[in-house]
Amino acid sequence: MGKILHYVFTAVCIFSYFYGITGQTCEGKCGQKLDTCSCHVTCISLGNCCANFKEFCVDISPYSGSIFGGVDVVVLNAIFNQTSSIVTCRFNGEIVTEGYVDAENRGHCITPLLYETGWIPLEISTDGTTYNRQGSWLSVHPGKLDPRFKVTLVNSTHWQYYGTPNVGGALRMTWNISLVRAENVNIELWGYREEGEPYSASWTAEWKYLYSLARGYPNNGTFTFVPSVAEASFLTWELGCLRVSSSSYTDGKRDVHAVWSEDHALAWHLEEKFREDSAAWALDKCLKWDLQEKSWPNFLEETIDCPCTLAQARADTGRFHTDYGCDIEKGSVCTYHPGSVHCVRAIQASPKYAAGQQCCYDSTGAQVLTSDSIGGSTPDRGHDWGSPPFRKPPRIPGASHWVYDVLSFYYCCLWSDNCHYYFTHRPSSDCRTYQPPKAGAVFGDPHLITFDGTRYTFNGKGEYSLVISNAKQFVVQGRTEQLTDQQSGSGALVNATKLSSVAMKEGESDVIEVRLDPLKDSLQVLQNQMPLSFTEQTWMDLKGVFVFSPIPHNVTVMFPSGAGVEVRRREGTMAATVLLPKEFTDSTQGLLGKMNNDPKDDLVSSTGEAVPDASNPEQVYSFGASWAILNESSLFTYDSKYLLDSYLSVPKHDATFSPTFTIPDNPDDPLLNEAAKLCAGDGAEFCRYDTLVTRSLQVGNATRVSFSSHATIAEDLKTVLTCGWIAPPSHGEKEGTTYLQGFTVKFSCNSGYVLQGSTERTCQSNGQWSGELTECTVADNTLGIVLGSVIGTLALITIVTSIILHSRRHKRNASENSRKKDGQDIPVDSNPRSKDTAPDLYAKTIPTQELNTKTNSGSVAPGVYATQIPGIYATQISDPVDEPLYLNN
Repeated sequence: MGKILHYVFTAVCIFSYFYGITGQTCEGKCGQKLDTCSCHVTCISLGNCCANFKEFCVDISPYSGSIFGGVDVVVLNAIFNQTSSIVTCRFNGEIVTEGYVDAENRGHCITPLLYETGWIPLEISTDGTTYNRQGSWLSVHPGKLDPRFKVTLVNSTHWQYYGTPNVGGALRMTWNISLVRAENVNIELWGYREEGEPYSASWTAEWKYLYSLARGYPNNGTFTFVPSVAEASFLTWELGCLRVSSSSYTDGKRDVHAVWSEDHALAWHLEEKFREDSAAWALDKCLKWDLQEKSWPNFLEETIDCPCTLAQARADTGRFHTDYGCDIEKGSVCTYHPGSVHCVRAIQASPKYAAGQQCCYDSTGAQVLTSDSIGGSTPDRGHDWGSPPFRKPPRIPGASHWVYDVLSFYYCCLWSDNCHYYFTHRPSSDCRTYQPPKAGAVFGDPHLITFDGTRYTFNGKGEYSLVISNAKQFVVQGRTEQLTDQQSGSGALVNATKLSSVAMKEGESDVIEVRLDPLKDSLQVLQNQMPLSFTEQTWMDLKGVFVFSPIPHNVTVMFPSGAGVEVRRREGTMAATVLLPKEFTDSTQGLLGKMNNDPKDDLVSSTGEAVPDASNPEQVYSFGASWAILNESSLFTYDSKYLLDSYLSVPKHDATFSPTFTIPDNPDDPLLNEAAKLCAGDGAEFCRYDTLVTRSLQVGNATRVSFSSHATIAEDLKTVLTCGWIAPPSHGEKEGTTYLQGFTVKFSCNSGYVLQGSTERTCQSNGQWSGELTECTVADNTLGIVLGSVIGTLALITIVTSIILHSRRHKRNASENSRKKDGQDIPVDSNPRSKDTAPDLYAKTIPTQELNTKTNSGSVAPGVYATQIPGIYATQISDPVDEPLYLNN
């Protein structure tokens, strides 16, 4: 009996064991680690995936596409039954689209029109009820989507100015025919609008089918038409997109296989009044928008200030990113910002109103302001890239920005000449309150430069805290691994380490890890331990973090606090730069030190002990070792036997590893002279150390480049003093639009005006402009003309009087002579001012001179000459109202 029970018990155990293995399924359990196998993405590299992992935790191709939807994606590595499977796809747990099974038994999903960007959860059902396959889809802002995947509006300016003077005729659009699975297509117009009480729960966004431009049109990739005025019911729709879809669908059917254009102003379908007088029509719209803006909350108070220079804007990668509409790297096609060569946008929307900031710069690197140019920097009521949690105005990516910031620009600036209304509500930030971030760096073997500029080398092997900020819930961790002898090529290890991985998070954000890819000459990016692919998109909106990777060697990670982490791969090594805004002051600790502008307290251990001698490499090594992390706090991914054995299952700091503390200095070393030539100038000691330790000029050069790059960033991020915008004088002009310390602005007046005050003013070190206020006053000659007339009249009277007196005197003398001849005595008056002469006039003459009359305003009336008034003292002349008139030499 006992044996029977033993056999039964053994059989049950064996059954249970095999049932446990075979019963482990990934259906509905993706991302989990089960008892005997794993449905976590790391199972692929660890080789412990459950048998049906790829069947239920699906990959799709393509993995990304337009926010407008319509993309046909295929489900990879999963088998569907063509005859019995009814494929339905559910996005975000709520939007259901119809899929299908192809001839190869592969399932397909059609992506929906969405009101958000980023990774969207995807579930797939084959019975219409149970959604047991899981994946994700990347929704992309239309402006960031590759042009190959959207309808192209040929000569887009023609489209958006259609109906304005001298702009008409036919419009043309093109598309890739492979993006629409049909022989014939419908070409439809969809419109966008936002309705309800602004900034309330009733504020809603809507994309809606309006009408078709063509039905049953051949899918040949091009369509040309002459637009006509839309029906009255559609005229209020001023923003929209064109969609090309199979003609087998009914008009306006949502979420079908299709390709879309970008959103654009629908000038080409507006009412006849617009075509008759577009400027008047647009001015009316501009004035209505002006009134609307006055009644809405002021979002300007919470928008981030612009960097003062182009160098600052490009270096502050944690808070600003290149605007795809004006990129110096792509030829600076700045359609809406003439005169600018590069613009950046604030990455994060403002906290309350979800507003954006755009900053533009000219070829000199100076910020362009709207007070000086139509192409200046402008804030946005709706951030162009939207803002989490998206879905509601004004957070809809692209579309909200069009409604509140771009259409109004068309009304006031492009379709009419009334930009002053627009810039009243969208004035440039002049950077007076901008505070650049601080940068800390790790590179080479590994060398560190703290936020306050302290330089040192820490060759520990393990995983360490680079930055901890409890106040901001921000963490950056670094992993180092042993270097190999590059010269021998044998793979022999040397007594030095390199940075091989950086992991980070902020608050409840996704964990982002950037590490050296051991199989490729590139960087690998992981989101919550899942590898990300940047083959289709270079920008990804993730939970609480953005990631940008334009090339496989460069990755930039951006967090809501404004913190940024740049990672670069150079010659098999990693360099990381951490950028922190001013708000992190006094809140950081770790290997990159305390950010407080005091380098003396940078090297403080995790227990609070300062390094007694920062020049002592052993003491610095002990300090670095104290910042080893714990398994419980680790953000790293351990998805290989090497990582498990070398980092997870052992102490985080390898105390058995002893690095080389001093630079090898063998005079017979053939690399010594080469290293001396390569490693010169500031930071040469880092380059020289890495060259001689790794036996590689390439590694040494990578260190030299990394140090130089950090030095450039630190220089670019130095605080720049500005005196702020200064206005030209009324009725005058100014020369110069750079308002930074040391720059001078010159002033001049228009014809007919006289300059008062300073002709030029310089921005001083105290943040104030030198000189006095410049004004242009009217050069008024009216008084001079009146005075000339009066003086001329008086001169004429004087001359006539003199002639009469002379005539009388001549007659009297003649009479006296006659009487003398007749023997008569005549009394002589001894007073030269005889009662018979003109009163108050002296006969004495003054030297010939030009007299200038000074008016009350200080203007001068030239052209009055004393030679016209012989024998008269000017100070005795009065004007017609008996007020003294002073004539100056």
